[in-house]
Amino acid sequence: MATHGFQRDADAGVSLPEAVPFDQSQSSRLSWELGSQVVDGNDVSLCGEWTRPGRTWRLSIFRVLANTAVVCVRTPVGRERFYSLPRRDVESAMARLESASQWHRLE
Repeated sequence: MATHGFQRDADAGVSLPEAVPFDQSQSSRLSWELGSQVVDGNDVSLCGEWTRPGRTWRLSIFRVLANTAVVCVRTPVGRERFYSLPRRDVESAMARLESASQWHRLE
């Protein structure tokens, strides 16, 4: 008899790590291979980068298509996680990043 373990929150959707100041219900997580290839593309532009004090977390937002953005979250141990989001959601989140005291924009 085969058994399958129940995966809690399997249908709950993708959420960004708690350290990231916004949670978008429309996000989808990309594999590292796909995410790194997407943000290295020729038609991709960097919208902005932010860090937390002590530079433990880094957040980069890329404009990849007319209606799509990719968020790259670098964890304190250097792991990169990529998330695809609708650009309209990212643009409103960028305004919140600008006013968040725990995040500082890199120039």
